[in-house]
Amino acid sequence: MASDLVLGVDSSTQSTKAVLVDAGTGEVVAHQSAPHPPGTSVDPRAWLDAFDRATDGLLPRASALAVGGQQHGMVALDASGEPVHDAILWNDTRSSHEARDLIAELGGPAACAEAVGSVLVASFTSTKLRWLRDHEPEAAARVHEVLLPHDYLSRHVTGGEAFTDRGDASGTGYFSTADDDWRPDLAEAAIGHAVSLPRIVGPAEVAARTSTGLVVAAGTGDNMAAALALDVQPGDVVVSIGTSGVASSISATRIADGTGTVTGFADATGRFLPMATTMNAARILDLQCALLGVDHDELGRLALQAPPGANGLTLLPYYAGERTPNRPDATGTWAGLTSSTTREDLARAAFEALLCSLADAVDLLVGLTGDPVERILMVGGAASNPAVHALAPAILGAPVTVPAPGEYVALGAARQAAWALSGSATPPTWAATDAATHTAEPTPLVREAYARLRDRTSDWT
Repeated sequence: MASDLVLGVDSSTQSTKAVLVDAGTGEVVAHQSAPHPPGTSVDPRAWLDAFDRATDGLLPRASALAVGGQQHGMVALDASGEPVHDAILWNDTRSSHEARDLIAELGGPAACAEAVGSVLVASFTSTKLRWLRDHEPEAAARVHEVLLPHDYLSRHVTGGEAFTDRGDASGTGYFSTADDDWRPDLAEAAIGHAVSLPRIVGPAEVAARTSTGLVVAAGTGDNMAAALALDVQPGDVVVSIGTSGVASSISATRIADGTGTVTGFADATGRFLPMATTMNAARILDLQCALLGVDHDELGRLALQAPPGANGLTLLPYYAGERTPNRPDATGTWAGLTSSTTREDLARAAFEALLCSLADAVDLLVGLTGDPVERILMVGGAASNPAVHALAPAILGAPVTVPAPGEYVALGAARQAAWALSGSATPPTWAATDAATHTAEPTPLVREAYARLRDRTSDWT
């Protein structure tokens, strides 16, 4: 029955994915997707078309909807609701100089973290607004309203006022995680004039209802939605290998890291989601596949034929700049290439670089929160590769649990929709996801070689 079904949508960097889910059990009964245009700056109206295609035939069957979306993206609209500029996405680093300026205006990194929970980097929305002010002043002057990608899509469904949640809002650079509310003065300071911001909706609230009676929940950021789908609890560390790499955990207390190594986001349940994020993750493997002329399965097979340490080849995979550590202008570095280097070594080095980068992120996260790690969960498209299963526990130095492949952002959005529909104080309890746990002997020498290259290049990348 339609009353038993909820629709969760994931509007990611690359595509829109929609899952129709039984609200009581979490069982997926249908799913569809539609691609997005490539690039780090995209006309957001393309997302509306992708949403319509991905939800075609599913939306009328649902009683509730929620949208999970890529964090940080700047959707700047004029007074008539039309974009004044392409949406600048989280992985666009053009605003790195503006990030530094805004941090200085706030009084430095520690003061910035205290104000908004995080030290700004180029990913944050406020830095993109400042870039627009300084580089496209005519467009900036026409900005009436600023939304995040998931807000833009939620309003596409409801047609009413814009709304968002504290999780996605906490990645803008103008939301106070201490007060759980906007800092409109910081948005104004970023772009140079006052702008309209969406209404903030609580985790379990009904944000709106459509004319057909469809319940629309707040929606949230992609990392917050995935954590909700996986029912992440304190003691869990989630490592995600997608376009970006993410290490995150749940905390009952607010994080404000003045060093900037960990972002102090809010989550989708009323708690917090401290996170260390890398700009480069699956793209590390994508590049190596392209260079070797193989697919990801073959790259994994090649990697497992080389020894730990790839016969001395080490990669620093900052191909698109980097966020953790904060090196927006960095490029990739290869060290240890010799006339004896093999295709197998090249493949192994790519996987080791990916996992060492993520292991650094995990260490930074755990070091700040102080919470003991009870379980490492690994998700994302690349997490299904057998080479990741074999190498991740060796490099992370702990067992790694890999849930079955699934659209976890969309599923988290669906769980939020079911929560709002139920009116309950807590999210619905769904069956645990099937998962496999992988173990391996630690290979500390791999991380030591990676750390030497990382630290040696810190002054010139």
